[in-house]
Amino acid sequence: MQTIRFRLTATYSLVVFGLTAAVLGAVYAVVSQNVDAAPLDPITVRKVKQVGNQLVLREDQQFQAADLESVQQAVNFQTLEVLRTASAWVLAGLLVLSLAVGWWLSGRVLRPVRRVTAAAREIGATDLSRRIALAGPNDEIRSLADTVDDMLGRLDGAFGAQRRLIDDASHELRHPLAVIRTTLDAVLSRDDASPDERRRALAVVTRATARMTGLVEDLLAAARRAAPAFVETDVDLAAVVAEVADEYALLAGRAGVRIARRTAGSTTVIGDAAALRRAMDNLVSNALRVSPAGTTITVASGHEHGWAWSAVRDEGPGIADGDRERVFDRFWRGAGRAGPDDRGTGLGLAIVRQTAESHGGSVAVHSAPGAGSSFVIWVPHVPDGRTTRTPAPPATDPLAVPAGTER
Repeated sequence: MQTIRFRLTATYSLVVFGLTAAVLGAVYAVVSQNVDAAPLDPITVRKVKQVGNQLVLREDQQFQAADLESVQQAVNFQTLEVLRTASAWVLAGLLVLSLAVGWWLSGRVLRPVRRVTAAAREIGATDLSRRIALAGPNDEIRSLADTVDDMLGRLDGAFGAQRRLIDDASHELRHPLAVIRTTLDAVLSRDDASPDERRRALAVVTRATARMTGLVEDLLAAARRAAPAFVETDVDLAAVVAEVADEYALLAGRAGVRIARRTAGSTTVIGDAAALRRAMDNLVSNALRVSPAGTTITVASGHEHGWAWSAVRDEGPGIADGDRERVFDRFWRGAGRAGPDDRGTGLGLAIVRQTAESHGGSVAVHSAPGAGSSFVIWVPHVPDGRTTRTPAPPATDPLAVPAGTER
């Protein structure tokens, strides 16, 4: 009785029964109000016979008689009785018939729903590749099945990405853990290890620990950006660029690299200030790892065609043409970048792309071997009523334009 089929059947039957009862009741009321009906009320008439010139009543001979009007009223009354009885039987039969027809119709209507339910029960979290693929007319149930298929597709992609992330994270953590374990077993667990050997082992363990710490921090940042809710406020990209440039100036100076800052006034966007700040941190950190001493890293922001941008350009070795699309993949590191002191986790640029896309924008890389690289984050600019935003961010490199050029 709790099933949708039962409720549909009951609703259909009650509606049909109610409408029919209302129609028959109205017909009966109209007929009864427009005809003169009454039960027959006859009179007793005794027969007579003529004896001579007189009429004499016959003994025990009588009959019932009525006038024409009384007979018509009786006929009308009997007709109303027949109509009332027939209506009751019709309503009873209609109730049974409507229940049967409603049960059959609701079963046919809900048959695709049962198929959707059966398919959903057979689909497990470990196998989301199956689809309902409901055929038939393009009605509400077909739309429901298609929506479920789309949801399964998104879940399949999300679970696949999660499995890849777990596999890649396990692979990345396995190496520093193996280094720590080997070092502890080979050096620190020996009583006869020399102080120099212990210092070298301590340095190795420290680097491996720092690498794992950075990996965990990047994984947490990626998980936070994947969450559906984050704090959105007005963010001035020029202020973010200025803060990042100031904080990395000392670190860059120790490496013999100069940081140049270029901003085009206030550039306001709506987003998560902490996430945008971390994205710029990742870009500058990557630029420092690949920049030779004596070069310059440019950190800049601006806006163009309704899009705000923040960018970092280095004078490092550049990126090969075949690697430009892979630089934003998780745990990917280009050849020659992962030296013994490289603490990159391979998640920094993936977090940058995730941050840009979660803000309704994108990230682009402009690079050539031996010519350095420019990484540009494009996010929608807060409209000022004068600039129309293009459907997609510009494909040009804003840092390729000489400083001072108006846009």
